[in-house]
Amino acid sequence: MYLEHFGLHQAPFRITPHTEFFFAGGKRGATLEALIYAITHDEGIVKVSGEVGSGKTMLCRMLLEKLPDNVETVYLSNPMLSRDEILFAIAEELRIPLAEGRNHLLLRSLQERLLEIYGSGRQVVALIDEAHAMPPEALEEIRLLSNLESNRHKLLQIVLFGQPELDSRLRQTSMRQLNDRITHNFRLEPLRRSDVSVYLLFRLRAAGYRGPDPFTKGAIELISKASEGLSRRINILADKALLAAFSEGVHQVDRRQVRAAIRDVEFRRLKRRFGIGWAWAGAAAGLCVVAVVAYLAGTRHLASLGSPVSAPLAELPVAVQPLAAVAAQGVEAPLAAPALPLDAASGAATAELSVAAAEASPPDSELPRAPASLTLAERSAASAAWLAKTPDSHFFIQLLVVDAASEKEVLDFIDKHAATLDLQQLRVYRSSLSGRDRLGVIYGDYPSRELANAALAKLVAVSPASKPYVRAVSRLR
Repeated sequence: MYLEHFGLHQAPFRITPHTEFFFAGGKRGATLEALIYAITHDEGIVKVSGEVGSGKTMLCRMLLEKLPDNVETVYLSNPMLSRDEILFAIAEELRIPLAEGRNHLLLRSLQERLLEIYGSGRQVVALIDEAHAMPPEALEEIRLLSNLESNRHKLLQIVLFGQPELDSRLRQTSMRQLNDRITHNFRLEPLRRSDVSVYLLFRLRAAGYRGPDPFTKGAIELISKASEGLSRRINILADKALLAAFSEGVHQVDRRQVRAAIRDVEFRRLKRRFGIGWAWAGAAAGLCVVAVVAYLAGTRHLASLGSPVSAPLAELPVAVQPLAAVAAQGVEAPLAAPALPLDAASGAATAELSVAAAEASPPDSELPRAPASLTLAERSAASAAWLAKTPDSHFFIQLLVVDAASEKEVLDFIDKHAATLDLQQLRVYRSSLSGRDRLGVIYGDYPSRELANAALAKLVAVSPASKPYVRAVSRLR
């Protein structure tokens, strides 16, 4: 109802998972990258847990899209399958023919098919949603499936997605054998208040919104508190608040509309299992461990973990502001009216960030800059020099990842956006993932993730198909 009122192309706060609305903030993007690495390089079971509505199913859908082409996926969304039904579901996904009345040969047929797939240079991963609701015998079958292996490698990688109850179940004595096989644990924590404002504006931009942020600071505070940082609840409250603003004929959402939205829902308060500060610290430590493992494995030089995985950029008007100032400042000026075009795709910036950017951004002379006329080889060398002097704590924006043979595509990309991108801030690197050589294009150098997200909000629709997103410099080591 309010789409035309706010200049939207589609509903921005649907609760069903649509991957074009994947939000990489709140460590979601980093978790996705770590999951891709764990699946493609490890041999154990991976577990992802989080509260109801925290984004587990969205993360699972993103995995289905972003895993390398050599990975075959089996997606099991029904947690109430019996042991035999799990085997039949996997067999059906892998197109294993079964003769009538020969169900006892199913496990052998499954192993033979997995060996065939492994022999062709591919691997299989089973993504199991709502795993916390699986019967005990089904979880035991998962453990047995993890034993399928060749002489040297596991034949089936398994990822379990579930609510915190899954953690409790796996701590039971009867589940110790399965729990011991889990090599990576990821937990999706609720979004922090600072992430909620970025999340709201990102969803609006992805839906085609071009005006200034319609949510006031007070409205964002109320949404953050009432939702407890859960993305599904944020979507519900934001949708109702926008509808209330539409019914009043206004374009700004303040506390009044949000209070009306809160009165219309009946959210139950979360039972905090541990302090939120410790939770974030634990999640960050887990992701750092995966990053260190990736470095020690020596599988990448100036590595990229594959296809970009976050914030989609909406198509924007042609009249845009050049981005030379964006890489240096990472912020956007406030706008006055919702009808004005805004050269932003996701994220939000505040006046405080503007001051922080001016104080924190290093002078241009401190780091080597790449002239606009460099060849790819020269630009790669300049990028390597930049990387050698840039702290791991800095961030950049991933613009493009293509096969290494597609050098012309990279050159065309640079030429196409030369008028809107500061080419001195644009860098090119080479990497390998799962045996595939790739070329990556990155942009900017930001002392904090907040500044990088603010700069991302200033980017025009540079490459909507590849979905530009923020990454840490440490991920290129």
